[in-house]
Amino acid sequence: MKLGNKFPWYSAGLHFECLQCGRCCAGPEGGYIWVSRPEIRLIADFLKMPVKELKQKFLNRVGLRMTIIEDQHTRDCVFLQQTRQDRGCAIYEVRPAQCRNWPFWERNLVSPGTWNSTGRKCPGINRGQYYSPEQIGDKKKITKWWLPALRSPSRAKEGDEKNKEVIVRVGEIYKWIEDQQFANKGIAGRCEVCGKCCDFEQYDHRLYVTTPEIIYFVDKVGIANIKQITNGRCCYQVEGKCSVHAYRFSGCRIFCCKGDATFQSELTEAAIKKFKALCADLKIPYRYVELPAALKEFFTAEHAEEK
Repeated sequence: MKLGNKFPWYSAGLHFECLQCGRCCAGPEGGYIWVSRPEIRLIADFLKMPVKELKQKFLNRVGLRMTIIEDQHTRDCVFLQQTRQDRGCAIYEVRPAQCRNWPFWERNLVSPGTWNSTGRKCPGINRGQYYSPEQIGDKKKITKWWLPALRSPSRAKEGDEKNKEVIVRVGEIYKWIEDQQFANKGIAGRCEVCGKCCDFEQYDHRLYVTTPEIIYFVDKVGIANIKQITNGRCCYQVEGKCSVHAYRFSGCRIFCCKGDATFQSELTEAAIKKFKALCADLKIPYRYVELPAALKEFFTAEHAEEK
């Protein structure tokens, strides 16, 4: 990656680790937190409110664009909230692209001085994960994070090696999960296929999925069979049974109401690390969202892509 005929000053790469301290979202300086139309819809869905209400309560129009409002006194983003340890984002899972690009903004990358100056406010700068100049360029370009990471498989070119690798590696992770359960069958639990946990609302159950799993799922069931959850029950439960059992998500594979909760929690965390590593290897934006939102987002992305 070059700037004109010169390499950027960060040609050796930079280090950054998000500590989720919320300082990049805080004042005293004011600014704009730009949000696109698809992001507005996703934030509204996440907060379980109509888009119109979200705009009235939390957004302002500046010219042709929309921005998240700030506290009038502190200049903090309105979604920056106090937590037990520090401050955190109330919409972190669906935060806008501008937030996802931090701290790799053009104004922070002008020179070593601007980078280190930003580091005096952001404690994650110059520590943690290494980013090559190419990775920094990719981070700066993130805009439509809400699109399926490799675009919808129905549109993927045949022979797309990256897409194939995602499918293969997700399958390997699912097989690894099964191996762990078999090795610990005494505490993993044996599913009696009662289907109660598939009624998310009634069972008070939340199923989260990762980006690679959605790609795998859409590839296996086909775009024509992608549905949306509208009544709190998994739309793939047919006559009390899972119609996509072979392609079910890791959360479905691990959870068992008869199993040991600690074992399931630890297995889930280990699986998530594997999905994160997959995303890092293939430069796929990692996301971890509830299944109803992921399925709805897929349709939102498809609609936005066609415009």
